[in-house]
Amino acid sequence: MYNFIPYFISTDKSESNMKLLVTGGLGFIGSNFIIKLLKEKNDFEITNVDAELPGSDKRNLGEIQNSEKYKFVKGSITNKRLMEELISKCDTVINFAAESFVDRSINDADPFLVSNIRGAFTILDITTKQHKRMVQISTDEVFGSLASTSATEDSKLNPSSPYAATKAAAELLINSYSVTYGSDVVTTRCTNNYGPRQFAEKLIPKTIILANQNQKIPIYGNGSNIRDWIYVDDHCDAILLALLKGKSGEYYNISANNEIDNLTVVKKILEIMNKPQDLIELVEDRPGHDLRYSMNSTKISKGLGWKKNTNFNEGLNKTVEWYLQNPEIWKDIPSKILDTTPWKT
Repeated sequence: MYNFIPYFISTDKSESNMKLLVTGGLGFIGSNFIIKLLKEKNDFEITNVDAELPGSDKRNLGEIQNSEKYKFVKGSITNKRLMEELISKCDTVINFAAESFVDRSINDADPFLVSNIRGAFTILDITTKQHKRMVQISTDEVFGSLASTSATEDSKLNPSSPYAATKAAAELLINSYSVTYGSDVVTTRCTNNYGPRQFAEKLIPKTIILANQNQKIPIYGNGSNIRDWIYVDDHCDAILLALLKGKSGEYYNISANNEIDNLTVVKKILEIMNKPQDLIELVEDRPGHDLRYSMNSTKISKGLGWKKNTNFNEGLNKTVEWYLQNPEIWKDIPSKILDTTPWKT
């Protein structure tokens, strides 16, 4: 049973004793968000529900696991009964939970449909019925490859990979609920994140780990694929603003205006680590590999007052340092995670 509420309500949430349900909080962005919030804010209580799928790691939140303001629940966001219970005890849900590696989605798309569509729908439906706010964490990949322009919030969705298609599908479900039921949902789309606690399958941690072991570093094609890189802490700041000040039914692009090709990123890491450039190995490109992602984030900058605080060289140095100082997080990674062509394995 739905009670209709006005569409596009302007909501300025109070931080006072806010109870957050974070999904996928053992993963990269979710764990950084939880740590940042508990360290910098005093008025949040966080429950983290995570199914502990690939990319999740309890050690990511080891430093706050005993906090009286933090609680962990192992479970899937597709479990309707569990999610109804957890959402009933919170004020807002931030949905970080997702299968997010394009290469794995090429090899087997089914888990992506389950988590990214069915999971997001489960949360959306329950938060609508319980009149709670939902923040959906999406991606710039929903826009597909852009030759020269930068996508705005209203640009056409044109996903190229199964992963991106599932995130776009979740956005369409959210839009339908906003229009039909007036659901209190805010969607953020971000460019490529980097920083501590990112799973080893992604470009930057994979490069650091392989370089540290003096192994060849695979780069797809000729390395000319361009991504806009944002330090994870800056993304977390934007998410908090969207939670507290974002307008219901709206979308907010989050970008760093820091477009760099993959080959240059890897070369920068090797330079920081004092490793030879001949570790680079150009390999077979993955199917459907988008050449360039780019978004315009004027809306969140002007409307909510967000700005990035970390330049790429500073953030990359901090990221390399973190991985070298925390080998226990990645030293036992299965070799297939670091495979040259993971979409085949």
